[in-house]
Amino acid sequence: MEDNTMASVHSTVFKESETLEGKCIKIQGYDFNQGVNYSQLVKSFISTGFQASNLGEAIEVVNQMLDWRLSDEVPAEDCSMEESDSDYRNSVRCKIFLGFTSNLISSGIRDTVRYLVQNHMVHVIATTAGGIEEDLIKCLAPTFRGEFSLPGAQLRSKGLNRIGNLLVPNDNYCKFEDWIIPIFDKMLKEQNSEKITWTPSKVIARLGKEIDDESSYLYWAYKNNIPVFCPGLTDGSLGDMLYFHSFRNPGLIIDIVQDIRAMNGEAVHAAPRKTGVIVLGGGLPKHHICNANMMRNGADYAVFVNTAQEFDGSDSGARPDEAVSWGKIRGSAKTVKVHCDATIAFPLLVAETFAAKRKN
Repeated sequence: MEDNTMASVHSTVFKESETLEGKCIKIQGYDFNQGVNYSQLVKSFISTGFQASNLGEAIEVVNQMLDWRLSDEVPAEDCSMEESDSDYRNSVRCKIFLGFTSNLISSGIRDTVRYLVQNHMVHVIATTAGGIEEDLIKCLAPTFRGEFSLPGAQLRSKGLNRIGNLLVPNDNYCKFEDWIIPIFDKMLKEQNSEKITWTPSKVIARLGKEIDDESSYLYWAYKNNIPVFCPGLTDGSLGDMLYFHSFRNPGLIIDIVQDIRAMNGEAVHAAPRKTGVIVLGGGLPKHHICNANMMRNGADYAVFVNTAQEFDGSDSGARPDEAVSWGKIRGSAKTVKVHCDATIAFPLLVAETFAAKRKN
């Protein structure tokens, strides 16, 4: 009897396994006996496990975005003569939407974004008001590294503003006001004399033109005709400046309706191209890009990089599969979410995707 019981216990504990050979990647990290090879180190992430593997998958998905050509698809029976031309089909690439939150432009990720925009590697951008103003302000005065633990009251007494472990002096915003108010004056004059209708994206393009600084991603977006959308344009220092200007020289109007047509049009009229989504952080940029892609029955590729969780029902924390339920990402799409600080993950991702392909 005891033997039978022990045999049952043994078979329960040591239940026969389903074979994973040939079905799953074997876990194996980087061997530093090979020396330090950063490219190979990042390539080893895919088999390391946890978020390293998610970052490895994100690199693969972005490379799929960059490698896709219309020639990879079977031509539709009713396609135009142009769409059936092989040279044309080889030239049509995935349309890439890049979204990011303002804190990343406050950080050194601004320079990574500027690289992508300067070299026309992305096609549509969505960000917050801070993602606009911080880029412009850095052309006028620097942001500094501080500490997360610096006391707010003490910093306030010194005229210093803290963004995580970054410090922005109040003087930076004074310089920003001195720079931008005369531009608003000119824009108001053009609105009245030339009947120009300003939209957030037109305002942003104008500011990119006016800043005329190659360290600015907005300068390169203007120069390369890459639209930058920001439906929350007033939620930041830009809003403060528009508020002050409305008393000093009232009448400037910014039309958000034209921009939602333009943003959604970027997705709707992407066909026959596929669309890819790369979003750093959450909130407004994440939803704005995904919602636009809903108008075309979903994006074909999606990579999210953020530290938000889904248990509170926030869109920021939602995994790509939730967006599939809304039709914002296709059910057949290649997707991954990397639970990681984008200041760590994004430079590594760009190094193994956009930058590697440009080098080659």
